[in-house]
Amino acid sequence: MKIMHLKIAGLTLLASLSLTAMSQAQGLAPATMTTSAAPTAKPAVVKDPSLFKDLGGLPVIQKVVADFVALMLADDRIKHTFRDTDLKRLDKTLVEQFCDLSGGGCIYTGDPMKEVHQGLQLTNAHFNALVEDLQLAMDKSDIPSHVQNRLLALLAPMQRDTVTR
Repeated sequence: MKIMHLKIAGLTLLASLSLTAMSQAQGLAPATMTTSAAPTAKPAVVKDPSLFKDLGGLPVIQKVVADFVALMLADDRIKHTFRDTDLKRLDKTLVEQFCDLSGGGCIYTGDPMKEVHQGLQLTNAHFNALVEDLQLAMDKSDIPSHVQNRLLALLAPMQRDTVTR
């Protein structure tokens, strides 16, 4: 299977989104974390309404998310991480975040990535599996690679807040 380098990086970070929604749905409380450095401001995400349109709008985003969740639940590498997940909430928050980031006017109601992922001990291997599943879901909806990459570029910065080991 061909996977472009940019797609892998972006999908890896998109996986963090899924795990965020999953851990929120499970009601996991974030672990305490101390840092010696002062927090830095994160750049604002510039939303592009044309991306929402190019993705196919809300109906396609909903289908991609449904396919993505189904693929994750069938994936032996990661399905165990969703054992106690409220799948309805997972689906809802993923749709919200994809729609919000792509400029569709939705509001993401989930918690920040860093808070949700603290204490989960997530590895890059978990994300690589999610990356593959998301790519398959977007391919199934015939979303062109260049459009996928635009979404993935918006999701990529989330990786640093989610992989903890």
